[in-house]
Amino acid sequence: MRWSHWSCSVFLSLCLGLSSGHAMAAGPALSPGMVQALESLQQRMQEGASQDDIARAKAAARRLQGGNAADRWARALFLQLAATGEAQRGRNAAAADLYYQARRIDGVGSDSRRRWLNQEARLRLRAGQIAQGAELLGAWIDRYGGDSDDLWLMAQAQASLRHWSQAADWVDRARRAGGLNADRRRLAASVYQHAERYDAALALLDAQLEGDSDDPQAWRRAAALAQRMQQPGLAAALWEAGWRRGVLEGEDALERLIRLHLAGGTPARAAEYLERALADGSLPRDSQHQRLLAEAWTAARAHRKALSAWRTLAEDTQAAEDWRQLGELAYGWGEWSTAIEALHRAREQGADAARTWLLEGVSQLELSNEQAAREAFEAARDAGASQAKAWLASLGNANGLKEAPEADASSHATTPPGVAR
Repeated sequence: MRWSHWSCSVFLSLCLGLSSGHAMAAGPALSPGMVQALESLQQRMQEGASQDDIARAKAAARRLQGGNAADRWARALFLQLAATGEAQRGRNAAAADLYYQARRIDGVGSDSRRRWLNQEARLRLRAGQIAQGAELLGAWIDRYGGDSDDLWLMAQAQASLRHWSQAADWVDRARRAGGLNADRRRLAASVYQHAERYDAALALLDAQLEGDSDDPQAWRRAAALAQRMQQPGLAAALWEAGWRRGVLEGEDALERLIRLHLAGGTPARAAEYLERALADGSLPRDSQHQRLLAEAWTAARAHRKALSAWRTLAEDTQAAEDWRQLGELAYGWGEWSTAIEALHRAREQGADAARTWLLEGVSQLELSNEQAAREAFEAARDAGASQAKAWLASLGNANGLKEAPEADASSHATTPPGVAR
């Protein structure tokens, strides 16, 4: 998430300054000399803060530390000016720290504390301190209510933290407050999709494209824009909306929809579309699409469907890599008999003998086939698997002189890469 489109309102609020005298009147009366010093520094800040101006404001604040009520109020105002300068120069974290100091000074009025808390929260968000900024902004809204801009900003902060359920709640509040524009509509649609509130997401997208509902190029452009924004989930939602309207159609559009769902983090949806397409002939049932189906069910962690799809592919291609993939997935998911069969077939087609024998040995051991496990480990050892000797040692010799391994020993040694067991 980017925060640049919030910067204008933040910058203007930072530069409201002291020229009207309203800010100074919010605290104890200041001496004419102090007022002149503050207004002079404020004038230079408005013309463009220099590093010297910022340093002067900080130095003045340090000199006033520990003074009377008027000194403390003047110190807070100098810290505000220093924060303004830091923000003008793009040092948002430093500006936020200065506002934090200013609002915690004893005697600062509630209006100033409220304003500076809001500015600190926004600056921390712009500085990339998202969690801290969101916490402060949430506290500010809870205390003071906030307007639609604050609510939309909070929704964006929660989305940046990938707190999708909370983000969706904030989007709901923000939409009720108004201020929905094109950028916020895209944010809301993305949040709703990630929160699995698909109907709400599609309703927003439908409204967004209502003026171009029959133009397939408008839907294609919207999806392409979402991809350029690195929001593949939003791209998938846009494409699906066009597909469900019947605007996007045909083999290419269907295949694009499937791949967008895979890229967008909804692989089960991709697999469902692809499975139906292969069944009704919308897409050819070739090895390319069968592999895509297997990969989609695997990404969705639908064990039974993934293993079935990989078996269908391997039986069709008879490729060592496809049998190996089936074997390692079955091994990782504890389907020992399937793993043994697939690893054996992979080895017959030229897969790495050392690894397939080793995994087959562990699978046999999980099925309590100790003799078959020993034979597999011996073959793995002969093929160069370094772990095989340890497994053979744990099994002992034929006379049972060594203790058998722990029941879960295999889970620590040979889990295939990228497969959780």
